This record gives sequence, C-alpha cells and structure tokens, in this order.
Amino acid sequence: MAVVFRTQIREHRGPPVESFPWGRGPRLNVHVVCTNLKNSSLKSVSAAHRLAGKLARDLGARVTVLVAQVVPYPLPLEKPDVAVEFTEQALVRMIGEQEVETTIEVRLCRDSEETIRGALPPDSVVVMGTRRRWWPIRGWMLAWRLRRDGHDVIYADSSDKL
Repeated sequence: MAVVFRTQIREHRGPPVESFPWGRGPRLNVHVVCTNLKNSSLKSVSAAHRLAGKLARDLGARVTVLVAQVVPYPLPLEKPDVAVEFTEQALVRMIGEQEVETTIEVRLCRDSEETIRGALPPDSVVVMGTRRRWWPIRGWMLAWRLRRDGHDVIYADSSDKL
C-alpha cells in the first residue's frame, strides 16, 4: 500500500501540451524515477529530468517525476520521517529551471521498487539518472526489472552535460 501526494508544477513553464488532434489516446508522458533522496541521488534525478525535458519538448509530451519515499517500519505510513512538503520543495527547486510541464508524484511506501513498478502505466517511457559504474547497483537492477515489465528505460548519466 502506498500513500500518494501529487503536486502540479506549472509556474514558469511552457504552454500545456495539447492532446492528440484526432482525439485518440492520452498524450505521451515521460517518467523520471527517484527511489532515493540523498544528495548524490538528487544529482542523478536532475540529470534524468534534463534529459526527460528535452525528450518531452521534442515529442510534445509532459514529464512526471515519480518519487518513492520509503517510510521506516516503526513509523506509520502516513507519517514519514521527512515531510512530503520538504521533498516536494527540494524537487521543485531542482527542476525549476526546466520549461516543460512537470508533475511531481510522491508516493509514501515501504518498498520503493514495488511502488515504482506498480505506479507506472503499461509501456511507459522511463528516464533514470545514474553514474557510470562497472558493477551492478540497485538502480540498474530496477531498470532491468522495468524493461522486463515492458517499459522503455533510458539512462541519463549524471556526469554528462546536456
């Protein structure tokens, strides 16, 4: 079970993207995944959001930043150790310079991977920030599972400049 908080970020953004002119299907949504809120992870999310913003502008899409905020077991799920508002404000500051329609979706959970996998619609386009490493890490394993679930996963290297 996950608790969902959504924040629409529209100030200083480009015009909203129109849906398909022929009226079929939802417009494209590029998802940025965040499973860890440490400083190094926020740098990766920032790189992923820059790449997702570029893709969204080129494809006429919008961006959703999907945050799985893990709440430790001693605490009730509805009362995280870090306030959701603090998480949202940190992400708003981080992505404030992008001119693309962005939604931040914070999900309070016990298992971040399970929450991310359950929150994504089928056949999603997912952008994940990472650093180049030669050994497998948790993010790479999540990406492998998302690909196995049928999603398209794109890596954004946090050391690259776009």
